Amino acid sequence: MRFIHCADLHLDSPLRGLERYEGAPAQDMREATRRSFANIIDLALEREVDFVLIAGDVFDGDWLDFNTGLFFANQLRRLADADILAFIVRGNHDALSKISKAVTLPKNVHVFKSSKPETVVDEHIGYAIHGQSFATGVVTDDLAAQYPDAHPGLLNIGLLHTALAGREGHESYAPTTSEKLSSKGYHYWALGHVHNREIVRENPWIVFPGNTQGRHARELGEKGCMVVEGDADEGIRSVEFVATDVARWQQLTIDATDATTLDDLQESVQQAIRGAVLESGDRLLAFRLSIGGRTSLHGRIAGSPESFRADICAWLNEASSGTAWLEKIKLSVSAPLDLAVLAKRDDPFGMLLKKLDELAADPEALAMLAESVLSELEQKIPAELRERESSLKPLSDEVRIEALAAARERLLAAISLEAEQ
Repeated sequence: MRFIHCADLHLDSPLRGLERYEGAPAQDMREATRRSFANIIDLALEREVDFVLIAGDVFDGDWLDFNTGLFFANQLRRLADADILAFIVRGNHDALSKISKAVTLPKNVHVFKSSKPETVVDEHIGYAIHGQSFATGVVTDDLAAQYPDAHPGLLNIGLLHTALAGREGHESYAPTTSEKLSSKGYHYWALGHVHNREIVRENPWIVFPGNTQGRHARELGEKGCMVVEGDADEGIRSVEFVATDVARWQQLTIDATDATTLDDLQESVQQAIRGAVLESGDRLLAFRLSIGGRTSLHGRIAGSPESFRADICAWLNEASSGTAWLEKIKLSVSAPLDLAVLAKRDDPFGMLLKKLDELAADPEALAMLAESVLSELEQKIPAELRERESSLKPLSDEVRIEALAAARERLLAAISLEAEQ
């Protein structure tokens, strides 16, 4: 038999803040979770699978738009038309307590109850699928502990939404261990909740397929589902990952050390972009770009970061033929300057550099300076605006440090440009 294992669809997940990124294809990104699930259905039809397993978090909570539920039901009807079954457990995001709306699902779909584990058996195809849904958004019990033992003579599959013993970035819901899962005697555990793809073990197979579509810059790389083949006699024969995402978030690091001109740097950036586009299969790409290294271009880059960002956006657009956009850029280039010599200079550059270094070594002095500057700024705000906002919010330690580092880079950029003249 052959089946698909997917999880964490998060259909119509609200991708907040896209509008603040210039050039971001907001509408295409918002449709990405739907298109990714449609790709899974296409794959199920193409591979002629016997059933599709969805291990929780179909939705991101209650729907803002009733069409979210209608879309899901319509896709499942495509499976029904091909006599393909679907089995679903609810997770923490789409638990029974979190979904107030209802759409009638086709008869080929089985949603496991939340009151206790249940088992669906098909003697003809030869499987037993065990599962239990979340009743509420927070489940701290080990649901798997109550799952029944394996049915002899059948391919046994456990469908479960869990973080196991814990995974970074994910709440420890329905906690359990791989040892406890193995003790049930199942051939395959189809897990959900963790958005990073992971094969926990192979005997038995315990698998997180990851989410089907990356939704932000922390969900990097290819996303999709697992296509699994096996039977009761041989067990699991193959587990294949298939990418179904339509948009992809990636991080790229460019070393600018050897770049002596902007043309050199442009070539390095565009070469990396072209490689990523080719590897992604022409998907929509969102890049978080880091540029570092000790380079003579420091003055031009750090001296006008806004202008440099505009250059980067143009380079991305050209290299990708419009399929990539810049989510964020991090600049960590350094100037090829002798800082010890600069700090001894008696001119304004040297005096400012010494002062910035002193502030970096004295957090209390930096905090006092920031407070003083904000106080002066507040006095310059028109009275009618000051009445609406009682005061400017204090800067966090992180923001103060970042601001100081940015000021230092601007100063070194100015010195670098002066040296070029």
